[in-house]
Amino acid sequence: MIETYRGVVYPNQLDHMGHMNVQWYISKFDEGTWHFLSILGITSEYIRTTNKGMAALEQRIKYKAEVMVGDLLFIKTQPLEMTEKVIRFIHYMYNAETGQEVASNESIGVHFDRITRKSCPLPSNVKQQWIELMESHAPQPAS
Repeated sequence: MIETYRGVVYPNQLDHMGHMNVQWYISKFDEGTWHFLSILGITSEYIRTTNKGMAALEQRIKYKAEVMVGDLLFIKTQPLEMTEKVIRFIHYMYNAETGQEVASNESIGVHFDRITRKSCPLPSNVKQQWIELMESHAPQPAS
């Protein structure tokens, strides 16, 4: 897995029950997604110069522990599957001080043309980077 986010929970991110509101989980997972896409080659420059981009198709979030003000968080991302136009990956959010997993977010995104607003194939360099990530993060046999 690749670290894609690091941050802290601020007081304005709490809800009336005293823990981080769901909108902020989404925000932090979204920030991790942009870092992950950049690692793949879908950078801000790529988006601006090609008029291509990514859009979320589906997200599934699991909340596992409360997150409170001042908690330090990090997200690690694992690529799961790539097709011609679609990627599927999962983010795991952890409390940086305890190491406890506090939430996860499985996402499916589609590559699309920002002008025609239609899906289009992922570029070959992104596919190659995906393959390299899958190979470099594959489980290693026990020695």
